Amino acid sequence: MDNITDLLLDSGTVAKRPPLYANGIMLPPLIAEHGFSVLVEVYDDSKQRILFDTGVSETGMIYNADRLGVDLSAIDAVVLSHGHKDHFAGLVPALRRVKHEIPLIVHPDVFLKRFLIFPNGEKIEFPVLSEDELSSNGAHVKRTREPYVMSDSILATGEIPRLTYFEKGFPIHYAEINGELKPDPLIKDDQALIVNVEGKGVVVITGCGHAGIINTINYAKKLTGIDSVYAVIGGLHLSGKIFEETIEPTVQELQKINPTYIVPSHCTGWRAINKIANTMPAGFVQNSVGTKFLF
Repeated sequence: MDNITDLLLDSGTVAKRPPLYANGIMLPPLIAEHGFSVLVEVYDDSKQRILFDTGVSETGMIYNADRLGVDLSAIDAVVLSHGHKDHFAGLVPALRRVKHEIPLIVHPDVFLKRFLIFPNGEKIEFPVLSEDELSSNGAHVKRTREPYVMSDSILATGEIPRLTYFEKGFPIHYAEINGELKPDPLIKDDQALIVNVEGKGVVVITGCGHAGIINTINYAKKLTGIDSVYAVIGGLHLSGKIFEETIEPTVQELQKINPTYIVPSHCTGWRAINKIANTMPAGFVQNSVGTKFLF
């Protein structure tokens, strides 16, 4: 699941686009929505299928999975990037497809009640996950701020250190903490999925990248001891007036890191995506719902 669908994109070296037709008949279109979800299949000692985020609606990701022939009952674990609805809304329906207990890896703050409070005082309350509902539908909830190792080649980062001068978080974001409404600009539950592709480097998969994509990549390097970044895919949260001043330093640092492939998605935004495409044309890959990336 991603914000964009484009039925006319060609497949490339690593990006395999879904078919338009079968047996001479046009297939039903896939759904795009303001959310993110990716199924990660890792082949090391054994095959692992990890669902990372589940979109902004209860039906979108499920519909796309069915349309693409993805068997959600075969997933081995779920990782949530953070506790915002555009990443968890399809979680309970997905768990109901599994029909057995599976680990759900989350940061403890994923269950906080969150708000946006604008300078004019207007307040928006975010939907909140119910741990009881998740557990009753087969999720073995694993709360951790620390990195969670899922195999020799894959881990969830846990809480990401914020070290860059320009990745400042979301200034109008608040949370109810111990019964009090407090500023929550860092969104500390934001985490990424890191996969070590043998002989190529790490693949960094983000949901929104609230921690900052440069902070995230640098932490991935530190955790794995691997300096080579093979691919970056996911939301970079550079969309909207608050974040646009971050585009330039982010792209400058991405150029230094020089991933082989970069697939900006979801909340990256049109301006940032175009900046990345123009400054890093060799590595840029346009995303679209239903694309399979072969890293």
